[in-house]
Amino acid sequence: MHPQFRIASRLSRVFALIAVGLALASPGVHAAERKHVAAKKHSTTVAAKRTASKHSHHASRHAHKTSSAKGSRLSARSAKTPIRVAAEPARLSFGQQAGLHAVSDPLDLKSSVALVIDQDTKEVLLSKNDHAVLPIASLTKLMTGLLISEAHLPMDEPITITQDDVDTEKGSGSRLTVGTTLSRGELLHLALMSSENRAAHALGRTYPGGLATFVQRMNAKARLLGMTETRYVEPTGLSSNNQSSAHDLATLVNVAHGDARLRELSTSPSYEVAVGHRMLQFNNTNRLVKSPAWDIGLQKTGYISEAGRCLVMQAQVAGRKLIMVFLDSAGKFSRLADAERVRSWVEKGHPRSSASLHLGAAAPRS
Repeated sequence: MHPQFRIASRLSRVFALIAVGLALASPGVHAAERKHVAAKKHSTTVAAKRTASKHSHHASRHAHKTSSAKGSRLSARSAKTPIRVAAEPARLSFGQQAGLHAVSDPLDLKSSVALVIDQDTKEVLLSKNDHAVLPIASLTKLMTGLLISEAHLPMDEPITITQDDVDTEKGSGSRLTVGTTLSRGELLHLALMSSENRAAHALGRTYPGGLATFVQRMNAKARLLGMTETRYVEPTGLSSNNQSSAHDLATLVNVAHGDARLRELSTSPSYEVAVGHRMLQFNNTNRLVKSPAWDIGLQKTGYISEAGRCLVMQAQVAGRKLIMVFLDSAGKFSRLADAERVRSWVEKGHPRSSASLHLGAAAPRS
């Protein structure tokens, strides 16, 4: 029974007892007074019944609406996504597992691996765990782009995204749906600028000789450049078996910077492609290319959980051409913040010799 109905009922009984008591205690009470008490009792009882009925009706409607709303929400939630029973624990990067973040540095970098080199003089301005071999995520695409550019394949040749290009390693999505056809030049642009995985895979798959040949060429090129701490197993970086060191990656950045096409495409702020009847806009994964404070000649970002946040760049800072490598950075924007710390540090003239800031040691290959 509704709480207000119970209160009204009790009140009606109280008033009735009072009326009876008055009648018994005062037999000489005038008829008008008895009539008044009886009328009041009747009025109170009727009001109580009406109030109870009204609240009972509202309570019923409210319970029905609440039940329906809850049912609708549950049905909608069940139809869209399953209810998570427990959150999955965060996965540690290879660098975290190896304890590389325990190595401190004067700049308080969030990257466990870092290397900054003067591109002209080869002077090492900063070195932190630079021979540690770690997964490199989409930094892989820099080698993919270099091979495609050096192969002198027709950039206007149409290439169609197939099911083979869909990520089965990490299950990542893409706006380049199966059946999308773009030119090789467009795919190269998207791979370098916005780190498009299907674009990079399609470039390797359609390389003369196929994907296996392309991966062999990636490793052969690494050996030719003296990148002895580097290994590739596919062209996107989705596999944690694509591994390298900051030392080797600095070598790759130096070579890739000599390719005008790679310089242009990797630093493009945004790019639009026609997919069917739609125009899709893709943006650079490195927001520093839009900053007037930076003069960036080449760049590439990368991320998978095993690698952490990664970044390589060629940039001019305080009149010097620098190569910067940051691996296994913890935090979404920390790799960019590390680059800003280094830029500020160089602009203040702190690095004075090649012996400065050599920290850490090589980590075993995972």
